[in-house]
Amino acid sequence: MSNNKQNNSCLHLSQVIENIKGNTKSCEECEKIGSNWVHLRLCLSCGHVGCCDSSVNKHGTKHFQETSHPIIKSYEPGEDWKWCYEDKIFMK
Repeated sequence: MSNNKQNNSCLHLSQVIENIKGNTKSCEECEKIGSNWVHLRLCLSCGHVGCCDSSVNKHGTKHFQETSHPIIKSYEPGEDWKWCYEDKIFMK
């Protein structure tokens, strides 16, 4: 296991844009195709809003796979956590 995972730290925090706002209030792709979602995730590199992996379309993860933008945060009211796809860790 790499040292950054042992220390529960992320090497990709430099790619986070502070105070970034979402491009939409809903999953961009689900809105276009008329699909539903469960929860929303905000890309902290570009502001893309996508649905979570509990949603049928998993647009948040697909966005990471297409762009390599590593860190998302919950876009749900009252939730304050981040996830790094590269390091596979949760952060507050």
